[in-house]
Amino acid sequence: HADGGAYKPLNWMNAPNTLVDNDDHWIVTNPKKETLTITLHEIMSDVEQELGDDPGLQKDGVEAHLQELLAASPHAIEEGLTLVRREYPTAIGPIDLVCRDDADTVVAIEVKRRGEMDGVEQLTRYIERLELDSSLGEIRGVFVAQVVKPQAKVLAESRGFRWVEVDYDELRGMKPDDLRLF
Repeated sequence: HADGGAYKPLNWMNAPNTLVDNDDHWIVTNPKKETLTITLHEIMSDVEQELGDDPGLQKDGVEAHLQELLAASPHAIEEGLTLVRREYPTAIGPIDLVCRDDADTVVAIEVKRRGEMDGVEQLTRYIERLELDSSLGEIRGVFVAQVVKPQAKVLAESRGFRWVEVDYDELRGMKPDDLRLF
């Protein structure tokens, strides 16, 4: 890193790299033959610990998890909602959640982690598709995300949709004071 408050590294050393481990220094070389030399002035501790089998990486907080939590608790979107189906099939793809409200209106719900305009457009296409089926009765749309961008809010409202921001950790039952790494 550069001195003087810079935060971007001067040498990225993009993979794949090779490492030569000498007693007092390491030499890292990238495919472009650029090198980074790391000099070890003093070793304070050298510990090796067996960590067991690699459990693999499991992503938390992906859209599918959010959708699953909302399907289990549709009231987190709006009081009075009852889940009809998750991944409701249409000719243009599945609608994340389809519910009915207290007035028996069909509510199509599009779920995103980050609510942007393309998600509102997607919900619009789903609503248009559902409106072709007169047996469904009245239909409305709700756009749900952890954070809905200002432009998406304006577009959703202009299309007659509600937008709702939900807290993923709250849906999981985590309290704000629980210890978290990130």
